[in-house]
Amino acid sequence: MASLTNHIQLFSAVLVSAAVLFGGYSNTARAAEETTAAIGPVFPVASDVRIAGDDKQTRFILDLDKKIPIRAFALADPYRVVVDLPQVTFRLDSGAGTAARGLIKAFRYGLVMPGGSRIVFDLNGPAKIKSAYALDPANGQPARLVVELESVDRATFDQALAADGRSELRPAIETTAVVTRAAAPNSAPDTRPVVVIDPGHGGIDNGTQAGTETEKSLVLSFGLALRDRIEKAGKYRVVMTRTDDTFIPLNDRVKIGRNQSAALFVSIHADALPRGEGDAQGATIYTLSDRASDAEAERLADSENKADAIGGVNLTEEPTDVADILIDLAQRETRTFSNHLARLLVGEMKNTARMHKHPLKSAGFRVLKAPDVPSVLIELGYVSNKADLQQLVSESWRSKTVGAIAQAIDAFFARRVVSAVPAN
Repeated sequence: MASLTNHIQLFSAVLVSAAVLFGGYSNTARAAEETTAAIGPVFPVASDVRIAGDDKQTRFILDLDKKIPIRAFALADPYRVVVDLPQVTFRLDSGAGTAARGLIKAFRYGLVMPGGSRIVFDLNGPAKIKSAYALDPANGQPARLVVELESVDRATFDQALAADGRSELRPAIETTAVVTRAAAPNSAPDTRPVVVIDPGHGGIDNGTQAGTETEKSLVLSFGLALRDRIEKAGKYRVVMTRTDDTFIPLNDRVKIGRNQSAALFVSIHADALPRGEGDAQGATIYTLSDRASDAEAERLADSENKADAIGGVNLTEEPTDVADILIDLAQRETRTFSNHLARLLVGEMKNTARMHKHPLKSAGFRVLKAPDVPSVLIELGYVSNKADLQQLVSESWRSKTVGAIAQAIDAFFARRVVSAVPAN
């Protein structure tokens, strides 16, 4: 993505140079600049998509309103092809990406970082990128992005992967954005406890979905409301893992908590049962455990832990856990605090929200694995349940439930402060 940044910087420099060459900043140029600043940048628009071919060769075509630079590469286990491009406004049909054709099982698209979008193809088997290019508009046809795939065996696929020589296959997010309120100039250090709020999914990763309602949007709205409620009290400093529709890899979410020396990490999600597996309802609070508390908890953890694969992150490059006795001791203490918070959350939320029949569960969620940060994952409800979904989109319900969570956080810190004061 460094090349993408260079393209954007070069494009900006060209615009400035053009303004100087053609008479400096004219009134028209200045007015255009002010308008752009007011409405935000105008991104290229993707308007249509087509897939052609068979299980030997498959071509993907995306119509755009302008030519853009692209970068394509393959990933294994599972087989995927990733196309990185500048930030694009996707105006495709709602069902785009769900139908299989040729070598492409399905594809998804969306934002992976500010200024950068991504398309990820799930493949039916090993395939090489025969070509990937962008075309200028010509003969009444729009600009196009074209990716041509060709079926190969595993050995050929591995050779192509090695020949690519790419030492870093994760999304080109140079530094993970930490979203917090700016401190006043020359102000004293903020020593308040740090609470990290982590709205799940985002960008290319929609999470669960019911009609037009996506988990990533529902939990972002809830997370922002929770941030505002906590900040209003002024007791804690709040850090968000995301404040917009951006994809954040799981490991980077954990790093945000650790880098900020967080006293608490709260991940917000909404569940859904797979079609044909019955119905379930109510909120659930999850804590970390090596062994899932039940089959449903294990299913959910497996699903949530695939977020990086959905976004095109190469999971083989994730660091292995350090098996150290000090880490183990820290994790035990952290899990004790996490379990305490989970019980407080259930106690408060049951007064405002419908709770699952077994509201306290545990499983191996990667996003909860910081060894020194008490962490919980709140599943607000099931988007697959009509009654739960009706609550999830209700501002009244959101306000009451946000208040309950804020009260539980207050009770959690009050208990820790009291326990930290030695008895006379």
